[in-house]
Amino acid sequence: MTEFSYQLYSSREFPPLSDTLRMLKSLGYAQVEGYGGIYGDLPALKAALSETGLAMASGHFGLDMLEQETDRVLDIASTVGMKAAFCPFLMPDQRPSDAAGYARFGERLQKAGEPLRKAGLVFGWHNHDFEFRPLPDGAIPQAEMFKGGPELAWEADIAWIARGGADPIEWIENYADRIVSIHVKDIAPEGECVDEDGWADVGTGTMDWKKIMDAVREQTKAQLFVMEHDKPNDHERFARRSIENASKY
Repeated sequence: MTEFSYQLYSSREFPPLSDTLRMLKSLGYAQVEGYGGIYGDLPALKAALSETGLAMASGHFGLDMLEQETDRVLDIASTVGMKAAFCPFLMPDQRPSDAAGYARFGERLQKAGEPLRKAGLVFGWHNHDFEFRPLPDGAIPQAEMFKGGPELAWEADIAWIARGGADPIEWIENYADRIVSIHVKDIAPEGECVDEDGWADVGTGTMDWKKIMDAVREQTKAQLFVMEHDKPNDHERFARRSIENASKY
């Protein structure tokens, strides 16, 4: 049976963290994924994880931190026992405009990840939607990034692939060897969940998660299945309904 993880960014508006971790443990989650805002007090974070027995198997780190505070990234990862780290975003004003630019960005990510790989961590990219929208020259940013970063792993955010206008199954099949983690999230039917930015609890939206999970299990080496909702108005409801539904797949 799959052990599900939970991206703590989903609960950023529902402090304190210690209560969130206890809630997740009670619902059957085994792991959590960290992000920038919760690394500030490392001893407290480690204590809260120890109290619940949850593992922080993976974490997100901004590119600036990866490049300029490498030792801190390694310290955080070591302290909480991470096995994988992912760079999650590129601000719009920093995004290249052509294929060559994204290939160079892939090279930059590859270089940023070298110290982490040497330390035994898996390092890769976490996508949103812009990586799948064709550039003026017709290139697809995500494909160009992989050309520039041959050792770059991928945490595939499946619903963002769909929002980018691409076919998640096609990308899973074509880049199966890159995928070490996926984000399990769902998209609400058109016009629904507007106050939650159009996201839905897993299993209640438009994504065919049974088909997706079958493809991921059969074709990739993914070990991390991370539940996420970018803007839930009730994080307990999201966490509970999502693990109940995802466990059926």
